[in-house]
This record gives sequence, C-alpha cells and structure tokens, in this order.
Amino acid sequence: METILWIIIIACFIISFVGLIYPIIPAVLMIWIGVALYHFFILSEITWWTWSTLIVLTIFIFAADYAASMYFVKKYGGSKWGSRAAAVGIIAGIFVFPPFGILLVPFALVLLIELTQGNDFSQSLKIAFGTLLAFLSSTFAKGLIQLLMILLFFVNVWFF
Repeated sequence: METILWIIIIACFIISFVGLIYPIIPAVLMIWIGVALYHFFILSEITWWTWSTLIVLTIFIFAADYAASMYFVKKYGGSKWGSRAAAVGIIAGIFVFPPFGILLVPFALVLLIELTQGNDFSQSLKIAFGTLLAFLSSTFAKGLIQLLMILLFFVNVWFF
C-alpha cells in the first residue's frame, strides 16, 4: 500500500510541473496534495519548519506570478486591458492549438487590445512581446520554487 501511495505522491509532483504549461491544472495544489498524502496516510511526521517553509514558498509562487506580470506590463507600457487580455488568452490558449496556444493566443489578444487602445503597431507589438516575456519568466520562477518545495519535502522525508 505504501508503494502505491508513493507512486501517487510522485505523480502529484510531476503533474504540478505540467500545471506550469497548462494553468488549468492547479500546480501548487498538486504539491500540497502529495505532501498531505504522505503526512496523513504514510503517517510520518513532517516538521513544523518544513510546513512553515512550504507555506512561505507557496506565497512566493503567487507573488512571483503577479510580480513578473506587473513588471513586464509596466516596463513595456501595457494597459490594464492588455493585462486582462493576457490572462484570458492564457486560459483560452489551453484549448486553442495546445501547447503553443498558451503562448500565441495571449500574444495575439494583447496585440489586438493594445491596437484598439490607440497604440501604434510597433508599440502594441512591443507590449505583446512583454506579456509573453512575463508569462515565460513567471513560469520559470514558479517552476524553480515548485522544485524547491519538492526537494524540501524529500529532505524532510529522508533526514527527519
């Protein structure tokens, strides 16, 4: 039974990385499900330090997502509507031409929205590239933090 639980835990961790590419999958939640399965069904203790650090890293994941988006949108001069179009585009992109749609659809929507906001084509293109950079940098940062969370979990399992 423990072997099956470990397979499920590792599957949760792998699925969390898939959630970076397909945002409809709750990436961080998958990590927490894996940790909870270990804690409640394998009945091994997870230290308070590990729990606290996992909580802080979860907050960092959401902060990294928000900070990267806001930084690149401001840096490239995007509007609030452009930011909203990027968010809608990411969700729509999951279903349109996967996996490339997650990059192409937000890019196209932001480009169109910024053009309708009165920007010229080159400025709108610059903003669209900025939102693409925001998504990629945010995804990279979240992936690193998720990896750190998983490594922290395994350090707790193996050494405590």
